[in-house]
Amino acid sequence: MEYVTLGRTGITVCKNGFGALPVQRVKNFDDAKAILRRAYDGGINFFDTARFYTDSEEKIGYSLSDVRHDIYIATKTAAVKPEDFWNQLETSLRNMKTDYIDIYQFHNPSFCPKPGDGSGVYEAMFEAKKQGKIRFIGITNHRLAVAKEAIESGLYDTVQFPFSYLATDKDIEIVNKCKENNIGFIAMKALSGGLITNSAAAYAFISQYDNVLPIWGVQRLSELEEFLSYNENPPSMTAEITNFIENEKKALSGEFCRGCGYCMPCPVGIEINNCARMSLLIRRSPSALQLTPEVQAKMKNIENCLHCNQCKSKCPYGLDTPRLLEDNYKDYREILAGKEY
Repeated sequence: MEYVTLGRTGITVCKNGFGALPVQRVKNFDDAKAILRRAYDGGINFFDTARFYTDSEEKIGYSLSDVRHDIYIATKTAAVKPEDFWNQLETSLRNMKTDYIDIYQFHNPSFCPKPGDGSGVYEAMFEAKKQGKIRFIGITNHRLAVAKEAIESGLYDTVQFPFSYLATDKDIEIVNKCKENNIGFIAMKALSGGLITNSAAAYAFISQYDNVLPIWGVQRLSELEEFLSYNENPPSMTAEITNFIENEKKALSGEFCRGCGYCMPCPVGIEINNCARMSLLIRRSPSALQLTPEVQAKMKNIENCLHCNQCKSKCPYGLDTPRLLEDNYKDYREILAGKEY
């Protein structure tokens, strides 16, 4: 089994981390428990969630509270005011049936929280650490500038940032800067929001970076078993996988939606995080899943776009989201018409 240490935290865990965002989509608590316990029994000991992943924290508490001291839990707060920070922290502790959180992270803030910035949230985070309610302070982000500022500030023990074999040189620079500064690096979107379908290639790429902990989003036992198999037989960067990744990067070059969802909600209810990348999803996953009447209705809703540009202004990747929606809708209609299916 491969392990990774998260920088100066000293936290050493299985190199397969569990991303618990999808667990909120598991219908009942016992089904969620079956997945979470199988992950634990299979050697996974790092679980990442967030206050705003609906009932994900509660499912972790329900499933893993009896082994709390054998695992590491990271969760997140989106608070921008101290009073909200304390409310969310107490709720998270209660939900997960614990009296401390190993890594408490600011959840994709538009700025890098610091002492004296006027928001008061970093001061609240530091006080929570003094009280023993959290062990380490982290930040998650999709913005290169915020991630760089967090690293350079010296205020953060961990940084969570998108990282996969589609990473750019600038993304890799973030990974290397974390290593240089002894800051733990947690890789979100290691499957690029579902665009990467070869998990062995995804694992092999990340295994080249000994300071990176990937957190795989899991909501089915079949998905989990695939990752657990890598504990005993970790994929490596063979010539075959290297060539595969190079072809993938060529196919996914240019602007594409990562599906992070930070452009949401849409004023007219467009499901932007899926609709703006439908052309890729329909070609990289079983296409029948993307051609159902339900999905067709979601795509048709693009016709109601107000061109208010709210989604464009909120995109951490600076994408022209309205144009992506239009292009994907045009492509989708052509596929439905039988021109490319």
